[in-house]
Amino acid sequence: MAEFSDYMENKIIEVMRATSFTAVAAYVALYTVAPTDAGGGTEVSGGAYARQLAGLSVASGGLSSNAADITFPTATADWGTVVAVALFDAATVGNMYMWSPLDANKVVASGDTFKINAGDLDVVVA
Repeated sequence: MAEFSDYMENKIIEVMRATSFTAVAAYVALYTVAPTDAGGGTEVSGGAYARQLAGLSVASGGLSSNAADITFPTATADWGTVVAVALFDAATVGNMYMWSPLDANKVVASGDTFKINAGDLDVVVA
């Protein structure tokens, strides 16, 4: 995951200007239409969907990943084809930090559980 949002790009510059930036935990969001750096896209909604905490490991060499499995609630309705993920600063609404397309799209039907295995959500700053 290496596509910073416009929001995060501006926050990085603000940090270098010595202005305040309150860090908060990252939440993983799933998308059926990928966002862009400016936002947009179509986040999954309904069917028991809820963003999940990323639980990132300590960064080293510009890389961090999820320290444990990230398991979304079991879908109670079809979520569609998940094509991208994004990190946000809130469990609902909020500001997008970064986003990335999935290596392989995943259809999530009612009764399915979407899971990102530990170590598979790579956050790279290079």
